[in-house]
Amino acid sequence: MTPREAFRFAAKMRTSMKDHDIRIKVDHMIDRLNLRTCCNSRIGGVRMKGISGGERKRTSIGYELITDPCLIILDEPTSGLDSNTAF
Repeated sequence: MTPREAFRFAAKMRTSMKDHDIRIKVDHMIDRLNLRTCCNSRIGGVRMKGISGGERKRTSIGYELITDPCLIILDEPTSGLDSNTAF
């Protein structure tokens, strides 16, 4: 799965947005999290190398933010990121 696919999946499963709105929201999230260069690359895992650790952390943050939560507490996902990226 790629970051773009992960965001689209989260939006489809956890919101009632239309497909067109989901595409716009996913593109906006990719831009906000600076994932444009890896948005179509596999995330990877234990068996397959994929995107970098920082990109993986930002993808997991975006997965949660795609639903516009009222409150989100970020502790561990921002560890190891530089201050600008964590902000």
